[in-house]
Amino acid sequence: MRTYDDPCGIARALDHVGERWALLIVRELLLGPKRFTDLRAGLPGASQNVLSLRLRELEESEVVRRRKLPPPAASQVYELTGLGRDLEPVVLALARWGSRTPLRSDRPLSPDALMYALKSTFDPRAAEGFTGSVELRLGEQSFLAAVDGGRLTLTRAADGQAPAQAVLDTDPGTLRAVVFMGEPCDRMAVEGDKQVAERFVRLFPRPATSS
Repeated sequence: MRTYDDPCGIARALDHVGERWALLIVRELLLGPKRFTDLRAGLPGASQNVLSLRLRELEESEVVRRRKLPPPAASQVYELTGLGRDLEPVVLALARWGSRTPLRSDRPLSPDALMYALKSTFDPRAAEGFTGSVELRLGEQSFLAAVDGGRLTLTRAADGQAPAQAVLDTDPGTLRAVVFMGEPCDRMAVEGDKQVAERFVRLFPRPATSS
């Protein structure tokens, strides 16, 4: 493993997660375990060889571990260790900082990247007096967003969870356009309480871009 050979904590952290794609792998795993094929789908710009190498390095750094799911799935997944999950505030801070810089890519956001765009732009003041839950169905992936007391909680949807007040059935590009570009909510299929859905998508003001 390459090293900065610098005792500063920043340099020591970058020794482990500073290689290209490393923190984006962490981003893709913050909401739960994924198979290698799921990671490739979320990071289409990373080649299979590079992704395999970064995962191996993150395992060696005890940021990521592999686990085999029990039958009937019996597939192997990658998940964050406790040390890896501790990177969430770092990822969120980078997302907030990065959203103020000019956009230079026309690639679509992965579902997990979009969830962290929501987390990093959520405005508690806009949510004052609002309590609600929304399920975000983005193709094969679903997430539960709950707002209460000026706080946003985002988790991967799970079987047996309490039903959300509203369900938005769409794709990442459309949800991104509605939330960040002010497109009308009726561009998406909405089930349940439409007022909750319409209030929810207006809780994420896009930060001003630096010149």
